[in-house]
Amino acid sequence: MPRKPVTVTPAEPIPFTPSNADRTEATEPEKLPKLREARKQRKRVERAEVKRFTAHARRRRRTILSVVGGVLGLALLACLLAYTPILSVRTIQVEGAERVSSDAVVADLSGQLGSPFPMVDESAIKAALVSYPLIESYAVEARPPSTLVIRLVERTPVGAIDTGDGFLIVDAAGVIIESATDRPGGYPLISVDGGVKADGFAPAAAVLRALPDGLFARVDTVTATTKDDVRFTLADSETTVVWGSSEESALKAYTLEALMKAQPDFAEYDVTSPSVAVVR
Repeated sequence: MPRKPVTVTPAEPIPFTPSNADRTEATEPEKLPKLREARKQRKRVERAEVKRFTAHARRRRRTILSVVGGVLGLALLACLLAYTPILSVRTIQVEGAERVSSDAVVADLSGQLGSPFPMVDESAIKAALVSYPLIESYAVEARPPSTLVIRLVERTPVGAIDTGDGFLIVDAAGVIIESATDRPGGYPLISVDGGVKADGFAPAAAVLRALPDGLFARVDTVTATTKDDVRFTLADSETTVVWGSSEESALKAYTLEALMKAQPDFAEYDVTSPSVAVVR
């Protein structure tokens, strides 16, 4: 069966209408200034926020830098002052000298004059002062702006030793402080065989040094062979006191005084053990 011919009618032309994308591209030049302004505004806000959140850290950093700078400045100033003639030794002052000549000490330390305080030679000071046997210890003090103070502690005499040719006043270490032809007053006689080298000297001297001043002044003669058998006689009576060691000397002195008041006129008081003192 024959087919019918098909006739195609041409479509009418579609009029051109710009799409949304085309409209955006068309209007983009108009929006560019506004976008740039918005970006600038956002950046300003962000910078402000960053500054606000880091303000504390910046303040702390500035404070730390200021403190460090101040400390360094003070240290530099101190160093400059310390090592300049402004703070140097121009006067030497000796304190605590009784038996030692303070003028002699000043003369021996004159080499320190003109030295800045940090440059004072303490080894030279020690070498000069050890030549004085009467000095037991010393301390050096800088007293700005220009005074160097030497504070001395002299040896304390505890008794006298009879050498046969005279008497020597000694301290607890056996260092000779003075010598005399006759027995010196005010000091107990340390009666031990061998003098300061005897085994009994150190215990006897230790007890004398530990005695209260009132009792020390009453002691006439002290003897000892070991550290536990120290005994002495009193100058104002014929009483003998068995003391023992130098331990608990304050308690022993208190016990002795109370015992002598409660039971006077005894020849011997034994306070070796102060809690169970004995009279004989």
